This record gives sequence, C-alpha cells and structure tokens, in this order.
Amino acid sequence: MAVNQGGRTRRRLSTQERRAQLLSVGARLFSESPYDDVWIERVAEIAGVSRGLLYHYFPTKRDFFAAVVERESERMLRMTAAVPGVPVREQLTAGLDTYLEYVEAHAHGYRAFHRADAAGDQAVRRVYQRALAAQERQILAALAEDPEFGPVCEARPDTRLAVRGWLAFTTAVCLEWLRGSEVGREQVRDLCARALLGVLTP
Repeated sequence: MAVNQGGRTRRRLSTQERRAQLLSVGARLFSESPYDDVWIERVAEIAGVSRGLLYHYFPTKRDFFAAVVERESERMLRMTAAVPGVPVREQLTAGLDTYLEYVEAHAHGYRAFHRADAAGDQAVRRVYQRALAAQERQILAALAEDPEFGPVCEARPDTRLAVRGWLAFTTAVCLEWLRGSEVGREQVRDLCARALLGVLTP
C-alpha cells in the first residue's frame, strides 16, 4: 500500500521490511556510540516511526540490542562462510581480514556485545552462545573438508575444544586491540591465524 505525503508517494513497509529497517538503524547507531548513549527515541526518529511502534517490535531496549546483534552475527557468519575447495590456511586469512574489518568499523557494538555477555544479560547471552556455536560448527566443517587438517582433526578428540578456545582467544585479542593497541590489523590477523594453526598442526 502507498501513502501520499506532501505530494510524494511512499510505500508502506511490510512487517518484515519495517523490522529490517529498524535493525539496520540500530546496527548503525550501536556501532557509532556506546550502548548507554543509544536512545530508542533516536532510533524511532531516524526510522520515521513512533516510539510505540518500535516497542511493538521490540519490548525493551535490551531486546532490540539482542536482535541487532543476532542479525549482525548472522551477517558475519555469511561473510566468513567457508568456500569449498579452498585450503583452510587461505580461507583463515581472508576470513580474519573480514572479521577484523567488521570489528574495527563496529567497535562500540562489538564491545557492548561482549560486555553484556560478561555481565550475564540473558537475552544477549543466548544470542552470544548461538553465534559462538555457529562459528564453531563452521570452522570445524571447513577443517574436516581440508586435505591437510581433516585427517588430523579426525584423529584428535580435542579439536572442538581447541576451536572453542581459539574463538575465546580471538575475542580477547580483538577487545584488547580496540583499547588502542599500536599493533596494526594485519599483525592482529597474523597473530590469530598462527594461534589456530599452531594448536592444530601436528
């Protein structure tokens, strides 16, 4: 349905389109400012909707933030998805480049996400655990298909534990890097890549 406003015709968004619009606005604001500095009223204003409508989709600010994080986590998972036939060593470098570029561009949101998880916020913790599990499965699947690492991982019962530990290590490195480290992105990438390859290489 189209709505006429001041001589201009604007299409009324469907429920799914409106929700996606709100999450896009939220992703931008949370990436630009700390969690406490993002106001629901500002999100509604930018999206051109009432605050009541935003709360219809997301009952609380924390629910809204959790939905933003979940959407961004899914997007990151797609961006770093394994490419069949490409060696893990090569994919690891490209995937870390994409990941670190995202972390740097969305520093406030990245920090807020991990702070909320550490504080025990249940809504965000559920999103965090799902995202972590999905990343873990994606990495393990890529390793299993790789001619170099597949046989090694199959013979080692601690591979899943190693991958889970590496994800925690990478998060800790990224959070420290965002504090203002003089280390460049390429050095962080190489550090994280060596950490995973080192623990998996026989």
